[in-house]
Amino acid sequence: MRLIEKFSCLWLVVLTASAVFVWGCSRSSNDSQEEATASAVATDPLPSWNDGPVKTAILDFVRHTSSPGDPEFVPERERVAVFDNDGTLWAEQPMYIQLAFAIDRVKVLAPQHPEWRNREPFRSLLAGDTRGALAGGHKAIAEIVMATHAGMTTDEFAEIVKDWVAVSSHPTLDRAYIQCAYQPMLELLSYLRERGYKTYIVSGGGIDFMRPWTEGVYGIPPEQVIGSQIKTRFEIRKDGTPVLTRLPELEFIDDKEEKPIGIQRFIGRRPVIAFGNSDGDLQMLQWTAGGPGPRLAALIHHTDDGREWAYDRESPIGRLDKALDEARAKHWLVVDMRDDWNAVFPTQH
Repeated sequence: MRLIEKFSCLWLVVLTASAVFVWGCSRSSNDSQEEATASAVATDPLPSWNDGPVKTAILDFVRHTSSPGDPEFVPERERVAVFDNDGTLWAEQPMYIQLAFAIDRVKVLAPQHPEWRNREPFRSLLAGDTRGALAGGHKAIAEIVMATHAGMTTDEFAEIVKDWVAVSSHPTLDRAYIQCAYQPMLELLSYLRERGYKTYIVSGGGIDFMRPWTEGVYGIPPEQVIGSQIKTRFEIRKDGTPVLTRLPELEFIDDKEEKPIGIQRFIGRRPVIAFGNSDGDLQMLQWTAGGPGPRLAALIHHTDDGREWAYDRESPIGRLDKALDEARAKHWLVVDMRDDWNAVFPTQH
């Protein structure tokens, strides 16, 4: 029950937004993006970052920790860098991507469920009334999630996700969602890997929702993605095929204090570098910064309402309040999106 309540609370915050955030993906566009990033690294590994104390701190930290003989050198096997996903690696406004996926899936599945026309929360969703769908509270949210994320094999779910991201696009930014990953963070991921760091995603989003596309978008393979999970069951079909079936039960919510637990469970090493953007990342940053030796804990602060959005303490999505206070008190790195990035999104092709 505790996991259900935590999961429902997370999704309740998201669903209060009125717009839909969706993701579209194109492998060819990503290849061009990777080539551009690789070329830029030859002269300046972080060309989309403005010169200043933040960029200098990142470059200095990575150089010191990856240079043999340096007093702050970290052996390559220990060079682990973790990143939140929503709001840290790509845009999270006006709504988290996975909620948009769930809502779209309700519409796709509706012909198979005529009873939904007279049953909440599905009736409201099908009528385009997201707020009305929330009238049932946590129970309604759990119904939406389980109806759209369970009842199929893991392979079937991966294909559904791939098909969805291939055709989805952002409702307000007029760009494919592969182009809504943050260009400065793509450069940072590439630079860290060049210097021997292993990069991981540690997100509150569904692990099986992210794994089908993170390698193509970020260069992060599925085995280096940590996220929330529902239970699965091993079965043998009548034709002898072994499958993993997704069940309508929660297994693990990778948010707040559960993020360090997920890191220990899946990685087994305390990270040297951690980037987040909200209070949901606070414990991950505390866990990273609290280790021995050199550590870099950083927050992406959304301050650019011209090129992206400006939000922090009062936002229902990606609230940054307690973590911002702690970052300032403990001198963690705070990346000001408006001042520290000369570009937010990749150039469209």
